[in-house]
Amino acid sequence: MQGNHRFAGYVSVLQRRPNAWAIMEGSAGYPGISGIVRFYQTRSGVLVAAEVSGLPAGAEPCGEKVFGFHIHSGEECAGDAADPFAAALGHYDPDGCPHPEHAGDMPPLFSNCGYAFQVFLTDRFSVREIVGRTVIIHSAPDDFTSQPSGNAGKKIACGRIRTR
Repeated sequence: MQGNHRFAGYVSVLQRRPNAWAIMEGSAGYPGISGIVRFYQTRSGVLVAAEVSGLPAGAEPCGEKVFGFHIHSGEECAGDAADPFAAALGHYDPDGCPHPEHAGDMPPLFSNCGYAFQVFLTDRFSVREIVGRTVIIHSAPDDFTSQPSGNAGKKIACGRIRTR
């Protein structure tokens, strides 16, 4: 019964205004990507709710694909043709941990015909610690092994975490 009580509590958290959010925008090569990642501080950690559309299609029948999804330490979504979000820097990792134990390592996004929605709870960071940093969507799934960042491919979308 305790689990059901917690679930109901998290559902009510999702109905309030988030403590922070990031508006996601695709790079020049992926202009159709858009979405929002919301961050809610709770007593148990941060509830993260991500909703993204326009993700590139994968194999048939519907184009399901998996994308790496991380908080990066940089404060800008800027770069150049080779790396459109180079200013996002590497994964947020204040404790110097190996991948996939960086504070910014998050579960991958699973595309459903170009749309992804997920909600998860993490105690790896607080909202206060990530405001001003960036959220990145990568072109490939994170392998949760390769150092330093999981071999998740190029950065295809970025959003800066803000409170207003």
